[in-house]
Amino acid sequence: CKCNFISFIFLSLGTGSNILSALQDLFWLLKSKVEKQLQIISVLQWVLTFLIMGIACTLILMYILCTDCWAIAALYLAWLVFDWNTPKKGGRRSQWVRNWAIWRYFRDYFPIRLVKTHNLLTTRNYIFGYHPHGIMGLGAFCNFSTEATGVSQKFPGIRPYLATLAGNFRMPILRDYLMSGGICPVNRDSIDYILSKNGSGNAIIIVVGGAAESLNCTPGKNSVTLKNRKGFVKLALRHGADLVPVYSFGENEVYKQVIFEEGSWGRWVQKKFQKHIGFAPCIFHGRGLFSSNTWGLLPYSKPITTVVGEPITIPKIDNPSQKDVDFYHSMYVDSLIKLFDKYKSRFGLLETEVLEVN
Repeated sequence: CKCNFISFIFLSLGTGSNILSALQDLFWLLKSKVEKQLQIISVLQWVLTFLIMGIACTLILMYILCTDCWAIAALYLAWLVFDWNTPKKGGRRSQWVRNWAIWRYFRDYFPIRLVKTHNLLTTRNYIFGYHPHGIMGLGAFCNFSTEATGVSQKFPGIRPYLATLAGNFRMPILRDYLMSGGICPVNRDSIDYILSKNGSGNAIIIVVGGAAESLNCTPGKNSVTLKNRKGFVKLALRHGADLVPVYSFGENEVYKQVIFEEGSWGRWVQKKFQKHIGFAPCIFHGRGLFSSNTWGLLPYSKPITTVVGEPITIPKIDNPSQKDVDFYHSMYVDSLIKLFDKYKSRFGLLETEVLEVN
């Protein structure tokens, strides 16, 4: 009887251990599923913000003006008029918004990483050239408009300002949301103010290729629109701001796009939009909300690694000549190609891969 009792105890302990192990496995599985859903929600809210928030907020504001709550909309419009020039003066960033937990879920969905290669002096100002644009510039947003990848820890004393279309700052609510992340208009007034009247330690991130580059982005293609993009170099010379090449490996992999050939009606329509409105409509798709095997607006969960290169020291020239601009632009292009070649094999590309500069 005594032996049977001891055997029963050991059997019970074994069963209890198995139950505990099963419960731990179940808890881990549930936790991972919840985290995955939170990642999807975080990315979906940003995609919807990018695509429809500006128009939606404008329509809602107009609707409220026609209801009994019109006073709320009127007060906001009055504030909008009073606050109209704030985006041109560096905006109104919020460290609280930049540190939201939702951005960490956003980061982990892909995942997105920020790689530092050199220190940046806080006594200098900088213009980061970000490449490539991709469809939505997801790496640029996550790395420089949030603290999810630790930009403030990796570059202490440097204040990043991601520059985007000025038209976004004419949209109610959207403008305030963008400014809270340190996003500013990509126009001369805004950049001049940040680089000349905001002290040192500022870094303006300009997606140099812009809308034209987004028209050619497709998985497996590494090309940048840069040959005739020299305005950012001229700005750097006028303010003595150092140029920093930045390449984001994987930015083109997260969406698939219908590419219209030059001379086709589709490309003609895209270029007309780009010329008159500032952005080019793209026909693209990612994965579905509930399955990666269906089409939808969610980007594919492909790794995005953003590498910040070595700064190029730029002298301050109030009225730079075309020769000056061409010289430093050539230096920048060479530096970007070297950055790409140095890191391409580390982040999933073949050693034979070549960066195409258009």
